[in-house]
This record gives sequence, C-alpha cells and structure tokens, in this order.
Amino acid sequence: MPSRSESERHPGPRAEHGQGQDGEALFDLPRDAHVPTRRVILLAGASGSGKSSVARALGLPVARLDDFYYDHDEPGLPRTRGIVDWDDVATWNAEAAVEALAAACFGDRLMAPTYSIPLSRRTGQESIDVTGAPALLAEGIFAAEIARPLRERGLLAGGYYLQQSRHLTAMRRFARDIGENRKPPLDLLRRGAALWRDEPRMVRTWRSCGLHPLPRQGAEEHLAQLIAD
Repeated sequence: MPSRSESERHPGPRAEHGQGQDGEALFDLPRDAHVPTRRVILLAGASGSGKSSVARALGLPVARLDDFYYDHDEPGLPRTRGIVDWDDVATWNAEAAVEALAAACFGDRLMAPTYSIPLSRRTGQESIDVTGAPALLAEGIFAAEIARPLRERGLLAGGYYLQQSRHLTAMRRFARDIGENRKPPLDLLRRGAALWRDEPRMVRTWRSCGLHPLPRQGAEEHLAQLIAD
C-alpha cells in the first residue's frame, strides 16, 4: 500500500502568522494586481458535509455558491435518467459566481441570486453588505472549480474542503434533504447513493485544484484562527 502524504497524515491548514497554503501571507497579492479590499476563502465539501454550518459560525459574509445554479429549463443541461443531474458542474454558472465575488472584493456589497432547490430555479437577488469584512467565505460543492480564476486575479486567500466519514455525510445529507423537502424521496436515495460512490473522485478533484483538507471537527476554530492571524 503506498505511504500517505504528509498532508494526509496531518490534515488541515497549517498556516502560521497569516500565511496561506503556498507560504505567502494570507492577504498578500501579486505585485501587478489591483489591490482589492478583501479576498475569498473557498470552502468545498460533499453535499451534507457541513459547509453551511461552518460558514455561518465564522461571522464573515458568506457567498452560497449553490445559488449560482442554472434554472431547470436552461437549454443543454446534463441529464441522468431523464432528470437534470445537479451534481454535474455543467449545471452551475461558474463565470457568474467569479464575477460576483470579484465585484465584492473591490466593492461594499455582494450581489448574488437567490435559488430555490425544490423549484430548481432562481427566485430573486440578494444584496449582502460586506463593508469592513477582511474576507469573503464562498462555500459550495463546486467551490474548487473557481479556485484557478480567483487565484489568477489575485483574489484567493485560501481554499479548503471539509473532511469526514462519507458514511456520516450521507446520513446527514439524507436527513437534511428530507427535512427540507428538497426532492422526492426516491430521487434523494438515488442521488445519495451516487454521491457516496463518487466522493473519492471528488476529493481527488478538490486536491488537484489546490484545495487543502480540513477536518470537519474543529473546522470553525481552524478557519477562525487563520482569519485572525
């Protein structure tokens, strides 16, 4: 069996004195970049892993990346068994998410759509005051997809994904989705089984995009310390 990497043996951010995952100061920027007021911390993880709970606990302005899904009647959306496959990144508007975050890094408000998962469509728009915030936290299952464009613009403060047992995640996901009446129960069971099988591949994708593992237990404390430093 191949030996585990150092990051796997000691998961979680190891930033010191405000340093990000590449060793640079967390809020330092490339020399030729326009200087934003704040930068973005990305938080990925499987559906049901606790991203929203962690985000709410930090006290930062939060961008819910799931609100950037396309409407169900958007032409060309990928389908599985005749229904839209919402776990395919092609159902999600990455460009709109990047532009909204970039505007909020330089301005005083985060403008984002509001999205109804039961209705599978946008229902309005939200304006979030980000005045005085040192960073934005953007959370969602597709967060890793925008790490590169944010990094290229000098807007990425750090990127992480929540790490916990996929069995526990699956149970929490099903309980949440049933409680919120997100989709019909049979659809939820099928989706849950597919996500459980697919999670190892998702982890490889997050790692390939430069995100670092963050144990779910204690995640709030790790990120709070990172921001404070």
